[in-house]
Amino acid sequence: MIQVVFLAAKLQKPLLLEGPAGSGKTQLAISVAAAAGTHVERLQCYRGVTEDKAIGRFDEGLQRLYMEFSKGQHENWQTVQANLKGRDFFRPGPLMRALECESPCVLLIDELDKVDDGFEAMLLEILSAWQLSIPEFGTVAAKSIPFVVLTSNEERRLADPIRRRSLYLRVEHPAPEREAEIIASRTPKADQSFHREVAGIALSFRNYSLEKPPSVSEMIDFANALQLLGTDHVTAELRDVLLPFLAKTEKDRRHLLLREGFKSLLDDGARFAQGLGLHGGISS
Repeated sequence: MIQVVFLAAKLQKPLLLEGPAGSGKTQLAISVAAAAGTHVERLQCYRGVTEDKAIGRFDEGLQRLYMEFSKGQHENWQTVQANLKGRDFFRPGPLMRALECESPCVLLIDELDKVDDGFEAMLLEILSAWQLSIPEFGTVAAKSIPFVVLTSNEERRLADPIRRRSLYLRVEHPAPEREAEIIASRTPKADQSFHREVAGIALSFRNYSLEKPPSVSEMIDFANALQLLGTDHVTAELRDVLLPFLAKTEKDRRHLLLREGFKSLLDDGARFAQGLGLHGGISS
């Protein structure tokens, strides 16, 4: 994956990350920005997001103020119009801010699968020509080429034009060995058996028929909660305290409240953790 990120940066190609929610797609963009010493311009997609939200819009309030304070100072209406449509009155969104950066930033277009085909098509100009055509304003060309990360949780299939322009990576939840390393990086004071146990529980819960399997970040929260409780081992007696970290829907909560539901998953997690121990230690 690191090599693909390197090639995407050198070839100035967007990186398309698809996979389940909570598998670390957004974090990859944040980590690339941190490694490069730059910042993230983030467009969070949602149903009903508009081009104004993504690109920007004219500040009508500021335009009205300008009209009030400049009465009698212009020769004709054309001059007033030209001034009102200038850059000073335009409030850029994340797409335009990314193009106007003097040095490259990371442009994160998060959860693209939540928008419709029309909004997706609007992105093709910036991903192909590194410019934006804005009505009544003109064309904004990139001062620097951002490193673009597109993410999708696969609520719908993204169109082929986006795929053709991007390098594609499938991002799944990490293997238990890798997740134990991630947990270790966030809870360095705990021992290896604790990291393996949390990773085993993560695998156990994701293998169970939950509506909303726990993400990596939720397992980090879970591990930190155990540390705050002063324990390095998960027992069935902690069920009611720990369920808010692992069960995020009422259906999942009911399943895990069954007499053997939570305990059986802990037992499965312990077996997975034991398997991790048999296959070599995890460095903390």
